[in-house]
Amino acid sequence: MYSRIMVAVDGSDISALALQEALALARDQHAQVRIVHVVDTVPPLDVDFDAFRQSCLQEGREVLDHAVGVARQAEVEAEPLLVDTESSPSRGITDEAARWPADLIVVGTHGRTGLMHLLLGSVAEGVVRHAPVPVLLVRSVRTAPDKPPG
Repeated sequence: MYSRIMVAVDGSDISALALQEALALARDQHAQVRIVHVVDTVPPLDVDFDAFRQSCLQEGREVLDHAVGVARQAEVEAEPLLVDTESSPSRGITDEAARWPADLIVVGTHGRTGLMHLLLGSVAEGVVRHAPVPVLLVRSVRTAPDKPPG
């Protein structure tokens, strides 16, 4: 049984699915929910650091506000947390899971493979590698082509 569920959101469609899964599980388990958005505030070169950081934080607040609204509609009370880190997003998630302490982390995975995975990495993979608790990975649902009977 889970009593403290942490879900990471980034504003993407897949993180919306992860949020829905976390909320359904929280309702079933009567669990507390913490919705986390991690902001990596290390700017690209030649960018005004303060302006970049403020923009990232504002975007993060908007993502969290939307997620809390979704939780409210699902009749689940959720605590939002904006994590500002200079380390990787996956490390920000796992560090917060240990600090809170969560007993389950829910995160969406884009399912990138091959070159895209090598270039972009995987926040979900980093969470799985470093998580102090179980991780529920949520993928988008892909429909398979109809197979002939037989």
